[in-house]
Amino acid sequence: MTRGRMTLDIRTAWLRTLAQLMLVLAVGLGIGLLIDRPWHALTVAALGVVAWQYWKLHGVLMRLTARQRPRPSAGGGAWNELDRLLLRGQSDMRARKRRLLTMLRAYRAAAAALPDAVVVIERNRQRVLWFNEAATPLLGLQHPQHIEASVVGVLQPLPMASWLAAGRNAEPMMDVPSPADPARRLSLRLIPYSDELWLLVARDVTKLMRLEQMRRDFVANVSHELRTPLTVIHGYLEMLDPQEQPEWAPMLAEMQRQSQRMTQLVEDLLTLSRLEARDTLPQEHVAMAPMLATLRREAEALSHGLHRISVHDSANIDLHGSTQELHSAFSNLVSNAVRYTPSGGEIAIDFAMEAGGGAVLSVRDSGYGIPEAHLPRITERFYRVSTSRSRESGGTGLGLAIAKHVLGLHGARLDVASQVGHGSTFSCHFGPERVYPRDPSDYPDTTP
Repeated sequence: MTRGRMTLDIRTAWLRTLAQLMLVLAVGLGIGLLIDRPWHALTVAALGVVAWQYWKLHGVLMRLTARQRPRPSAGGGAWNELDRLLLRGQSDMRARKRRLLTMLRAYRAAAAALPDAVVVIERNRQRVLWFNEAATPLLGLQHPQHIEASVVGVLQPLPMASWLAAGRNAEPMMDVPSPADPARRLSLRLIPYSDELWLLVARDVTKLMRLEQMRRDFVANVSHELRTPLTVIHGYLEMLDPQEQPEWAPMLAEMQRQSQRMTQLVEDLLTLSRLEARDTLPQEHVAMAPMLATLRREAEALSHGLHRISVHDSANIDLHGSTQELHSAFSNLVSNAVRYTPSGGEIAIDFAMEAGGGAVLSVRDSGYGIPEAHLPRITERFYRVSTSRSRESGGTGLGLAIAKHVLGLHGARLDVASQVGHGSTFSCHFGPERVYPRDPSDYPDTTP
């Protein structure tokens, strides 16, 4: 029924009811005039009209509150139209409820059929409100005893208290043991989907972690096995004198260059495998002034005087961490900057404080730059923006992967900003907990 037709029906019903009331009052007044008591008769007629109105209201309320679906009363008055409108609204509401219940059942059935564990958590009390069937084998939750139970208590020994305290900033737990079966590895993700409710999603990553460990072992074993034959080949190549066989000189030079490149590739693979096998690194005082001086010397040696190299240290602080691993990460960034910057370009190494008490070491170059489409994958192992340019520069494709992994073990992050034709900037951001006050007496004669 259109809105115009509905408005017309309501107006017609109202006019009909008004006409009926006027007719009743007129009849009452007429009878009163006949018996010479007009006001008494008019009062009785008015009371009858009021009683009739209350009777119609009672009928509407009884039909609306009836358990069985009532039928609208027949007639064409205002009360009958109101009755029909209320019953139509009630019928529409019941239809919407049925649709919502059907959708809710479908969603719950889909959540129950998921292979991942899904747990609905009340944010304020950190209580379990609902979980699907997969939460039993993966998280050890049992129905109904764990409904309204504390998440922190039922998911021991997982560090749920500190993780839930982070709220929307909680980082996913990528590899944790299952509370139900420590041999099973889980990936946990916290999804706040309202102000009062959180969604905990747990996925079984046991097979993925096993495959990842097999890959690491394979790479480490192959790299280790390749080291000895490469050392032998490289040693014999150095024994050959190009002057005795001048026609062999180009071939020997190319063989030496390629053997050195393979040796460096093997060393980088071993370094990456060693880093992936560790969860923590030694915590020591990393003196940044000697570190920056070493990076400058390495850059100058690699550049052979073809680039302008500058080092700026405005932070006047040191860092907590592993000196060896941080040097490896910074050195990879510096060597990449030199390799991918044409002759005459500029490489700038800056160490400065950040807002909030952290520190940042950035390596900026004026090289070719990196297209924006490649930036999300630039730290993947063996990923190359330009294969031909990487081979010419002698890179292995593992430097940025090593740098990112070292920074991750230090709780730091690597940011990359680049523009084609204008160079790139690689920034290593360290939190305030990694900052160490510098004591100039530790190395008074060292300048970058």
